[in-house]
Amino acid sequence: MIVAGFGFSTRATLASLQGALAATGGAPDALATLADKAPALAPLALALDLPLHEVFGPLPDTPTQSPASQRARGTGSVAEACALAAAGPGAYLMAPRVISPDGLATCALAKGNGQ
Repeated sequence: MIVAGFGFSTRATLASLQGALAATGGAPDALATLADKAPALAPLALALDLPLHEVFGPLPDTPTQSPASQRARGTGSVAEACALAAAGPGAYLMAPRVISPDGLATCALAKGNGQ
């Protein structure tokens, strides 16, 4: 299973989220983000007909280290952490997070055995 994890600003639009996903070049089986951000990601999940996983803490460590993300959410990359958490034990990132063209959203893909 491939999970696309998202982190994004409150100013992010559907186009921001679509741009971040497109920048990964992948085709996920599911989407994931922090539970409090899930309602904003739901339109993309609906448009793509994909399940949406809400991620609760604690979040896993990530290769990318954003000081802003670390301060706000306790992880270096919300997108990477959500992708890993939702993909399940033993999951791994397929690549570091990417940033949407407008800079308002990030997306990372993780591969795992989760359902």
